[in-house]
Amino acid sequence: MLLAWMTEAFQQKGLESPQLFAQLLMCHVIGCDRLKLYTDADRPASEIERSTLRDLVKRAVEHEPVQYLTGEAMFYGLQLSVSPSVLIPRPSSETIVETVLQHCKHQPGFGGKVGENILIADVCTGSGCIALALAKNLPGARVVATDISNDALDVARANAERLGLTERVEFVQGDLLEALGKHPAAGHAGGLDFLVSNPPYIPDDEWEDVEPNVKDHEPTLALRGGMDGLALVRPLLTDGPKLVREGGLVLTEVAASRAAEAKAIAESAQRVAKVEILRDIDGLDRVIKQTLGA
Repeated sequence: MLLAWMTEAFQQKGLESPQLFAQLLMCHVIGCDRLKLYTDADRPASEIERSTLRDLVKRAVEHEPVQYLTGEAMFYGLQLSVSPSVLIPRPSSETIVETVLQHCKHQPGFGGKVGENILIADVCTGSGCIALALAKNLPGARVVATDISNDALDVARANAERLGLTERVEFVQGDLLEALGKHPAAGHAGGLDFLVSNPPYIPDDEWEDVEPNVKDHEPTLALRGGMDGLALVRPLLTDGPKLVREGGLVLTEVAASRAAEAKAIAESAQRVAKVEILRDIDGLDRVIKQTLGA
């Protein structure tokens, strides 16, 4: 009954994935996995559980993200901790992870499936989702993850510890590419095999149309990309290739509406042999892929 009530409440408010969100909140409160909700469907909720659920449902229908309410989010098969200090990981960013994994698998000199001796930089790491997904799936690789926010880095470090990846993922505080200058290898010309980033990229002219669960709750610092949405994207596309070796990739997430403009900027960068626009899981132009030449 509780699940049905929660699902209906979320449907009426037009929340995304109402049944899933109801299940996630229920599991969070009673401390079980989703399968248990059905195998033990007759278990009555205690009054404390009911009260807690009512409070969480009230916050959810006011567009507070369920991931923040539970403190958990999934990304590329990984269970991650999240807080309002970081963006909620999204499937669109998995395009970056999959592209790196395929490059390592199919391109000679990139360590194969394990990414042996590969060095990756993840700029604007937030929760660490991209960095940690790459490290988890490339057990021979090392990753340097940076962010301007110390609070975000605290969340990312906790996720690295949770996943047992602290020995291969380093965290550095700093602004964009300047942060990599603090690292002995990542900040040198051609020192990286991959540079990846999901920077703030929402243009000012699209801000008013952003969904309230994002605009009112997720960190503005990690969302807004200036007047044209390229304020932070531009330096990554123009200066990022300097840090990546021949045959390596720079992968930068952008607003779909600015992908063509970002591609033109990417093509003007030195040493870039090829530029492509990659689509995300929803078919939107999402990632600028720069392949490095000599």
